[in-house]
Amino acid sequence: MPLNAPETELRAWIRLSLEPDLGADRVRLLLSVFGMPQDILTATTGSLARHLDPALAARLRQPPGPDIQAAIDQALDWLRADGHHLLTLADPHYPRALYALTDPPPILYAHGRLDLLDRPMLAIVGARHATADGERNAHAFARHLALQGWCVVSGLASGIDGAAHAGALDAGEAGGGTLAVLGTGIDRVYPAAHHALAHRIATHGLLLSEFPLGTPGLPFHFPRRNRIVAALSQGVLVVEAAARSGSLITARLAGELGREVFAIPGSIHSPLSRGCHALIRQGAKLVESGQDIVEELRQGALPGLRAAPPPVRGPGAEPTAPGAGPAAAPAAGAGPETGPETGSETAPETGPGIDPADDALLRRIGLDPVDLDTLGVDLDWPIDRLLGRLTLLEIAGRIERTADGRYRRRP
Repeated sequence: MPLNAPETELRAWIRLSLEPDLGADRVRLLLSVFGMPQDILTATTGSLARHLDPALAARLRQPPGPDIQAAIDQALDWLRADGHHLLTLADPHYPRALYALTDPPPILYAHGRLDLLDRPMLAIVGARHATADGERNAHAFARHLALQGWCVVSGLASGIDGAAHAGALDAGEAGGGTLAVLGTGIDRVYPAAHHALAHRIATHGLLLSEFPLGTPGLPFHFPRRNRIVAALSQGVLVVEAAARSGSLITARLAGELGREVFAIPGSIHSPLSRGCHALIRQGAKLVESGQDIVEELRQGALPGLRAAPPPVRGPGAEPTAPGAGPAAAPAAGAGPETGPETGSETAPETGPGIDPADDALLRRIGLDPVDLDTLGVDLDWPIDRLLGRLTLLEIAGRIERTADGRYRRRP
C-alpha cells in the first residue's frame, strides 16, 4: 500500500522506536520538547542531553547503525504490502484511547481492517490453560458482544484469548469484529498453534503490535501488550483467572485507566474461579450474560477517548517548555505468572532524582533483576506511580533496565 506519510518522517519514527534505551515514555517527552521525530534527530547533542543520557544523545545525532538501518528498510518494505499499515502518534488513525497511557507506543504495526479502530471495544481476557466451560463462555460472550456491534479485543494467547477471538469472528460480517494485540512482531504468531486464527483475524479483523518485525514472544513483552489491550477497551471481562493470574493485573490497570471491569463467577472449588471472585470482591461487576455488559456500558462514554493527543509539534510550532511532557511510563498486564524475587536490603538513599518515597522501591530492587509485575505485587503501588519512579531512578543512574526488560540496581 502507499506510504501514509513522507518516507523521511516514517524513517525517523521507526528509528526512534528501534533505538536501544529509548523507551516510549522518553520518545513522548522528546516529541513534546522538539516536535516531529525528524526534529529530534536533527537537534543538537547538548539540547538532547538535557533529557537523555549523554551517550544516548550523542548516538541519536549519528546515522543509524547497520542493524537499525536494515530494520528500518525491512519495515518500509513490509508496509508496502496490501493491508499493512504503520500508525504513528501523529497519524489520524492512531487509536485515541491509547493517549490515556503515559507511554503510548510511538508507532503501531497494523495488519487488517483499520475501520475497526473506530468501533467501541471490549476486552476479554483470562487463563491460558482454561477449562472447556471457560472457553465456551469466552466464545459465547464474544459472539454476543460482536453481534451487538462491539469489537472484541484480546491478546491471541491460548485459552480464553483464542476462544474470544474465534467467537467474535463467528459473528460474521455483521459483527463488530475482533482486534488482536500481539506480544511479538506483527510478522510472527505466538503461540504457533494460532497461525490459522491469526490469518482469519488479519483477513476479517485487525492485528496490532508495537514491537519491531521479527520480535519473538519473550515473557516481558506480554505485560506491554496487555496494557494496550486494557487501554483500547471500554471495559475488560475476565472469564477465568487463578489467584495470582496476570489477568488480574490487566484488570487492575483497566480500572486505573477508568475502564469498567467485569468478571464471570465460577465454582468455589475451581482454582480458576479465585481470581474472578477476588475481582468481584474488589468491585468488579459480576456478569452472567453478554447482555449484562451491553446494558452496563450502554450509557457510559469511555473517559480519555476524546483526550487530546500527546504533544507532537509540526514545523513552525512554538516549542514546548523542556520537561513539560511526562517522563513516566505505565505498563502492566498478563505475562507468565511469577513469584516474589528476593531483593537486597539496603539503607535508604537520597540524592538527585531520588524522592524519599523511593526508599521502599530501592530496598526492593537488588542486584538480581526483578520484573515489573513482581514489583507491582510486592509494593502494591499503582502502575503509573511504579513506572514513573522507575523511569526517574533509571535516568538518575540508580537502577538499570536489563535486556529482558527487568530492573536491577547499578553495582
